[in-house]
This record gives sequence, structure tokens and C-alpha cells, in this order.
Amino acid sequence: MSFSGKYQLQSHENFEPFMKALGLPDEQIQKGKDMKSTSEIVQNGKKFKFTVTTGTKVMTNEFTIGEESEIELMTGEKVKAVVQMEGDNKLVATAKGLKSVTVLNGDTLTNVSTEGAVERINGLY
Repeated sequence: MSFSGKYQLQSHENFEPFMKALGLPDEQIQKGKDMKSTSEIVQNGKKFKFTVTTGTKVMTNEFTIGEESEIELMTGEKVKAVVQMEGDNKLVATAKGLKSVTVLNGDTLTNVSTEGAVERINGLY
């Protein structure tokens, strides 16, 4: 199963606790909670390129499954992370004491973080 595609954020739950755990100030959290983002994923075997566009901010992260990579967080901070694949539809990333699990079911991505934040992202095409 390939993760490649474009996805539009449909909903997010527990957004505020997750953003606080990342260290975002309350003002940015309030601003960001109503913004919709678009995620574009390009997968080539074990190599991934994630591009997330929220408003005018574009954040791109590239990684290879099982290898340490530098990942930019929403705060702009860059951290070392390792992303593992479980089965053929689940990505598990651990960075800075936080865990993020992204699951692909059909054309819907669901992302769940350590802090209980849940995002549902539907495929555009």
C-alpha cells in the first residue's frame, strides 16, 4: 500500500494538549486550531517526503524508514527522529519524547499522538 497522495485535514481532536507538549505558545495554538492543512506525501519504497501546507506556512520533511532523520516540528524546531513502518499502512515516529502514529485506511489518514491528539485527513486524489 502506498501513502503517496494529497490529503486535506478534516478534523483534529485534543489539538491543544499536543501543541502545548510541542512547546507552542497559546496564541499560536489558538490561531492554528481553526486552520485547515493539506498534506502531500510522496513515497518511493522506504523513502518518504511529507509536505504540509497550513495557510502560508509550508513544512517539508524527508525520511527513510528505520533511519534517523532530522524532522522539523510545527514549532520550527528540528529534532532527530526515527520513523518505523508497522504492516503496510502504519507509520510510527518518535521524537522528543512524543510518539506519532499515522495510519492509512483507504483514502483516509488518521494521525494519533502521544498526547491523544487525533487528526483525520481525507484524500483529495
